[in-house]
Amino acid sequence: MSREERRRALRFVILLGIVSLLSDMTYEAARSIIGPYLGLLGAGAAVVGGVAGLGELVGLSLRLVFGWLSDRTGRYWTITLVGYGLNLLAVPLLALAGHWEVAAALIVAERLGKAIRTPARDAMLSHATAEVGRGWGFGLHEALDQTGAVLGPLMVAAVLYIRGSYRFAFGMLLLPALLALAVLIAARLLYPHPRELETRTPPLQTRGIPRAFWLYMAGVALLAAGYADFPLIAYHFEHRGLMPSPWIPILYAVAMGVDALAALIFGRLFDKEGIITLAFAAFISAFFAPLVFGDGFAAALAGVIVWGVGMGAQESVMRAAVGELIGPERRGTAYGLLNAGYGVAWFLGSMLMGVLYELALPALIAFSLLIQLAGGALFLLVRDVGRHAPGSR
Repeated sequence: MSREERRRALRFVILLGIVSLLSDMTYEAARSIIGPYLGLLGAGAAVVGGVAGLGELVGLSLRLVFGWLSDRTGRYWTITLVGYGLNLLAVPLLALAGHWEVAAALIVAERLGKAIRTPARDAMLSHATAEVGRGWGFGLHEALDQTGAVLGPLMVAAVLYIRGSYRFAFGMLLLPALLALAVLIAARLLYPHPRELETRTPPLQTRGIPRAFWLYMAGVALLAAGYADFPLIAYHFEHRGLMPSPWIPILYAVAMGVDALAALIFGRLFDKEGIITLAFAAFISAFFAPLVFGDGFAAALAGVIVWGVGMGAQESVMRAAVGELIGPERRGTAYGLLNAGYGVAWFLGSMLMGVLYELALPALIAFSLLIQLAGGALFLLVRDVGRHAPGSR
């Protein structure tokens, strides 16, 4: 591999990272104010929770379908463009929603767009990251992505402070949405065939998805099931009076910043050590639950930092490992399977932890801790597979 080939692959990763940065500015900003906006349109708490849950379930479970479709048709760019278009343009259209039912449909549509585009995009990224280091490439992409997740809510907060209008805030999000689509189109024109970026040729797989991937996916599902969603953590902070309300979104921003830094660090470690890196991250992040669900601001802050470390490792190493376990002809399907399994496990685990929170907080902590440690143990079982799997170096 020449230096120019590496630079070309890195430029592709950065371009898609910029798309993700601008995209996260758009929809993470929207997610930070969706709850009160639905309330203003007449929705109750049950509707708000139901819409959010349905959106996440659609956004993750349907990736299985669109991952398979991208491999079946080979139209990775077409599927990515359609998904991003729906994902991004649904957000500013919320400014025109006059009823909560319309807003709910747009929220679910935005998640559907993400389901459409994510497996195809990650499959294309996997070709470029083969040349720059899968862990580093996906880590860099995640760091740019989370930069947008921090900037977007801050931008909306500033707009609300100045104008005090949710509709105006949603309308302003048209700007980063259009910029994201413009950069995506530029990437399409500059890199019409991303598969050519992967200069090394892995052996052709003829027996479908290997058993090692299913074992890996089981570990990912356990990790997801034990990972508390931030709204539950925020509810605990507010319910126990651990901090003033304005501190809660600040701690979320801290978690997103840690996420970005952890993605880069664990990405580099993955390129040197392989899948064992994810096991190491799982054993660290498992201890977020005793901290965030304890008492005291110091423990809460430490727990949020550990939670951010786990998220960064999951979003970078988890995706990078697929490129080592699966050959290019089935990566779209594999990314769809992984995301669908992750999403369903996260959804079911979140529901269970919500129930356990009401019944007995120590039971929630024990469940979260033990199931994540079990997931880390499964990663140890597959730590050497990437060296021999299709796509390995």
